[in-house]
Amino acid sequence: MPEQLNYQEKVEEAVAALSSRLDSVPQVCIQLGTGLGSLVESLDVEFSIPYEKIPHFPSSTVESHAGNLVFGSISGKQVVILQGRFHFYEGYEAKEVAFPIRVLSLLGVKTVIVTNASGGLNKEYSPGTIMLVADHINLLGENPLRGPNVDAWGPRFPDMSEVYDPFLLDLAQKASLNLNFENVRQGVYVCIPGPSLETPAETQFLQSIGADAVGMSSVPEVIVAKHGGMQILALSVVANCNDPNDMQPILLEEIVQAAQAAEPKLAALIAEILQLL
Repeated sequence: MPEQLNYQEKVEEAVAALSSRLDSVPQVCIQLGTGLGSLVESLDVEFSIPYEKIPHFPSSTVESHAGNLVFGSISGKQVVILQGRFHFYEGYEAKEVAFPIRVLSLLGVKTVIVTNASGGLNKEYSPGTIMLVADHINLLGENPLRGPNVDAWGPRFPDMSEVYDPFLLDLAQKASLNLNFENVRQGVYVCIPGPSLETPAETQFLQSIGADAVGMSSVPEVIVAKHGGMQILALSVVANCNDPNDMQPILLEEIVQAAQAAEPKLAALIAEILQLL
């Protein structure tokens, strides 16, 4: 029986496989979330690689996540798009969820723009709000850095006092003003395990601890990106809002539809951010 590869060896094999395909390293990675996969249409595509063709990449089991690594350019910037992500609730460990970001950080990508769809907790938010993530709360009960640390990848105890890059946050705010987008806010994102959605009591609790929006993704990837020295910007599309005192049923189909409805606005914002970068 062949010897089973450890996590570091799997990452290194994936890095080597992608390095052999690239003439140059993309400047920016954009990770697309639920209902946001068609953002690729605004990309001047050079080539695309299905996740299953990259050594050791997990497979996305969520219908709204296509599962491709797409290389090209937007606003004159060389980018790589992760068209679809993996989730803790699919059964993956946090470090497996963050595997693509680890690989791209080691390839030399310096900036990552993470996108997702979320549920609004802030009473001033409405469906279609784009939240610029200023901070996060990790309630997964798991950390992608747990286990042996590879010192060449990053420090054993990475500082998390300023996860989301202030320069990129300012740039995103400026981009929204340039586009006359009014429904763009800064806030705190909380990540829960899922896949069950929040109860009224849980919604009330999440509000009470200072969260403005809730979702089931992004935090493992962001932690690994920070560990790897990447600059991070996260954009969360608020797909629905719920009052814990008058909870209404939340359907995934409606979340996907709401995210898709906001996608042209998100695509324009990302293009403007890249233009200013």
